[in-house]
Amino acid sequence: MIVIDAASPVPPFEQLRAQLARQIQDRTLAVGTRLPTIRQLAANLGLAVNTVGRAYRELEEAGLIETRGRAGSFVSAAGEDGLERARRAAADYAAVVASVGIDTGEAIRIVQAALASGTVTPASS
Repeated sequence: MIVIDAASPVPPFEQLRAQLARQIQDRTLAVGTRLPTIRQLAANLGLAVNTVGRAYRELEEAGLIETRGRAGSFVSAAGEDGLERARRAAADYAAVVASVGIDTGEAIRIVQAALASGTVTPASS
């Protein structure tokens, strides 16, 4: 279930992208699952078509979904790669945090602030 908080400082496309990414990565949405069309999801969530389109584009750029022309958009098997990339990035971040002497609580706050800022963009491959 996707919930968009209109009062959140996080833009709606990012809320949608993050929730879909989470569902793909925790396997709530299995590989091969067909996603609703952009228009259908926009109507269901009360969002603009371009908002949903942007979230889908970013998920596609991250390799989490793939669009098969008129057949629609599907959860990609490459999503497994995304989860592994996130694990490696977390390990790299943990190493940097340890090397500069930042305590665990502060390191977690830094990540939470980055995730909540809505300015996080998917890393390019």
